[in-house]
Amino acid sequence: MAQTKRNLLIFQNAESSREFYRDLDVNQWKLHIARSIDEATELIVRNKFLLGLCFIETRQTDKYWQELMQLSERSPQMKWVIGLPKECLCESSIYSFTNRFIAEWCYDFLVLPVDAHRLQFSLGHAFGMAELTNSLYREFTDFPSFEGIIGNSPIMRKLFKQLARVSQEDYSVLIEGETGTGKERIANAIHTHSRRKAKPIVAINCGAFPSELIQAELFGYEKGAFTGAHTLKIGRIEAAQGGTLFLDEIGDLPLAQQVNLLRFLEERCIVRVGGIDKIPINIRIISATHVDLKQAVEAGKFREDLYYRLRVLHMRTPPLRERESDIELLSWYFFEESTKNLHKKPKGFSRDALYLLQQHDWPGNIRELMNCIHHAVTMSDNQLLTPADLGLDRRHKERHDLKTLEEARADADRETILSVMRHTRFNISQAAQSLGISRVSLYRLLDKYHLKI
Repeated sequence: MAQTKRNLLIFQNAESSREFYRDLDVNQWKLHIARSIDEATELIVRNKFLLGLCFIETRQTDKYWQELMQLSERSPQMKWVIGLPKECLCESSIYSFTNRFIAEWCYDFLVLPVDAHRLQFSLGHAFGMAELTNSLYREFTDFPSFEGIIGNSPIMRKLFKQLARVSQEDYSVLIEGETGTGKERIANAIHTHSRRKAKPIVAINCGAFPSELIQAELFGYEKGAFTGAHTLKIGRIEAAQGGTLFLDEIGDLPLAQQVNLLRFLEERCIVRVGGIDKIPINIRIISATHVDLKQAVEAGKFREDLYYRLRVLHMRTPPLRERESDIELLSWYFFEESTKNLHKKPKGFSRDALYLLQQHDWPGNIRELMNCIHHAVTMSDNQLLTPADLGLDRRHKERHDLKTLEEARADADRETILSVMRHTRFNISQAAQSLGISRVSLYRLLDKYHLKI
């Protein structure tokens, strides 16, 4: 079988007169040669490179090195090997763009003139490291999702199946879950996969309006209905005609408006404020709440008849602490989103940072994790984000100061089991073999540490 050639981008500025790469084995390497930044950029757009080779024979301006860094940022999975004169490494400032480029983007640097054997060895090793890095890079740039909802944990795969089934029905849906768990995304996904997808989904936060205004927002009003009503206003219910109405934080709806909403659900007609005509409405209702509506009913804060009208179908968005195997995945997703438009950006997370991300409880759930990553990426000067960048080092110390030895051991066991389970893609037999225990023992440990698969 013929050996597959490895792509190699060679950037040699126009002032270079010698071809330092002429001794490379053309049976191993497919050479793509660029003599300018523009040519190199065009090659990167058209091809996938894991490795670049750059020769600099003369001292270059800071602008040149800035352009070379921008070129590298177009393909962050690439590693570079650079050849340059010895005097370029002797610049007085350690913050020079030459040194920054070597430190941030290069696997190796060579002093010109280049020894052919040294060059061949360096390129081979750099390509192998780039392949290894890129296998991890691909793992965290191919984000499993359902309509933009990122997740691959067992509990999320179960949720996606429920979501697909619920979408095909036309009954009312109640989504319960803690703040920041993505209830609105679930509602949008249900609508997108429903028979009503060609019509709008209209959202209203029931806790965002004063009690005296919420009726006008929901049902609309006629011109002249009250002081200041200079024109007719279409309410959210009517605006969703044929589509879906999403009632966010339904638990905050005042009792007086719960009566009006219940009447609409029974009659499927509305009357605008100040009007007398009944307007037939054909919509689907999706509601969401972070409070326990059943407890609210028992406390007399929510009408029981409305509760059962809204809760024909029921879904629960799990908190992030129940999705431990998704935390690293989500962290990389938010990292990629945060670094898209940054000129100088970190390259990833340190091992300690990833460990503490998975150890944190995340009471604010996905929203807290997203804000944590955005802040760290924006403010950090490190190549790899640290626990201090994430603000997790202090919280981790405070939490673990209170742990007993038995609790610490349990945490270590739990983390080891989760790591192996993720590595084997939740295959019980392979995970048990890797841990050196029987399948029965693994099941017993999963049950002991309340780990769901």
